[in-house]
Amino acid sequence: AYNIHVNGVLHCRVRYSQLLGLHEQLRKEYGANVVPAFPPKKIFTLTPAEVEQRREQLEKYMQAVRQDPTLGGSETFNSFLRKAQQETQQIPTEEVVLEVLLSNGQKVKVTILTSDQTEDVLEAVASKLDLPDDLVGYFSLFLVRKTKDGAFSFVRKLQEFELPYVSVTSLHNPEFQIILRKSYWDSAYDDDVMEHRVGLNLLYAQTVSDIEHGWILVNKEQHRQLKSLQEKVSKKEFIRLAQTLKYYGYLKFDPCVTDFPEKGCHVVVSAGNNELNFQVRLPNEQIKEGSFKVTRMRCWRVTSSVPMSNGPSGSSPGKSEVKLELAFEYLMSKDRLQWVTITSPQAIMLSICLQSMVDELMVKKSGGSIRKMFRRRLNGALRRSDSQQAVKSPPLLDSPDASREPMAKISSKLTSVSLRGISHSSSANDVGANDFHGNYAFEGIGDEDL
Repeated sequence: AYNIHVNGVLHCRVRYSQLLGLHEQLRKEYGANVVPAFPPKKIFTLTPAEVEQRREQLEKYMQAVRQDPTLGGSETFNSFLRKAQQETQQIPTEEVVLEVLLSNGQKVKVTILTSDQTEDVLEAVASKLDLPDDLVGYFSLFLVRKTKDGAFSFVRKLQEFELPYVSVTSLHNPEFQIILRKSYWDSAYDDDVMEHRVGLNLLYAQTVSDIEHGWILVNKEQHRQLKSLQEKVSKKEFIRLAQTLKYYGYLKFDPCVTDFPEKGCHVVVSAGNNELNFQVRLPNEQIKEGSFKVTRMRCWRVTSSVPMSNGPSGSSPGKSEVKLELAFEYLMSKDRLQWVTITSPQAIMLSICLQSMVDELMVKKSGGSIRKMFRRRLNGALRRSDSQQAVKSPPLLDSPDASREPMAKISSKLTSVSLRGISHSSSANDVGANDFHGNYAFEGIGDEDL
């Protein structure tokens, strides 16, 4: 059996025969010329070296499928991952009540099936709130962890290949919850959301929450003006004023460590306005601020590692020792690229933020609309709109662009899907020193955008 990690999280356990079944189904639907080659069956028992070779082949296969715009976005592939997730966690299909938080702390209770996917749950929440269909695509569900001060630390955005109820309950920790937030970066889209009463209320609640948590910077005079607008219940004017403030629309991450401008610097990272903002505390205690534009990131990747244990055989390192890093290659000047690394438990979420900024930029560049980014149900089947299909990251394993080949070689092992063999001793040793979980290459924006 193999563990499948998706976006840094153990998603499910599958056997070779199940993956072979997925492969045959994809071939049947899309043709042998579209689906990558599958590792062949072996008649005899595999040696340990052959087991590892097969794992690597299966991992490459899953990466290739996931990165193909047609196969990776297909209902066949995503439903396979959802079903495997449910089977791995041994949660039967039944009706349950799921609590979803809003930014103001209010809880929305929706009755769903344990087997309902992310979009089903999002639609159920939208329906309960009376949010119009054409605004649902502006919002997403996020897995968060409640911190001691009552704020939230973002774990990840829930994806189409997972079941929200299973994802949150399998963590067996009440600190983890699901929250509804806007999922776009360009504040120009606020106008669309504010057209409707429910959209306006959701956006207002989120803005108030972000100000209260210190995510949006407010001086005394601005605070007085905001308080006055709040007392008048002038929600649109409140948001309009907030839009002019520093860090409006940004996600703020927990304090972490970076190697820029030098190793071991403590940093607070915020994502928004198509950039990562750094507030760095230098070794001399001086605070410096700077931003890295997403349009100047050539590629990025997420890696995880566990320090080798010197303890007795069979002992496993504690969860706190797992180290996640986001590294991006940045165009510092016209001819100088440099890698910048952030060491943070939220590295996966940072990577997802970067990718969604790229997706949004690509939709705007192609003249698409964010309204069309939401998948619609047609005759009971889920279909992805053309504008979202166009922004899928291109395959890295077989890049047709010769000028991109050096980056493809760097990145070929680093993608969002990884498999590890399950050891007979302990699945806690699951994460290896070179277990790469995520990579998204920026190949969409041309040089003129730099």
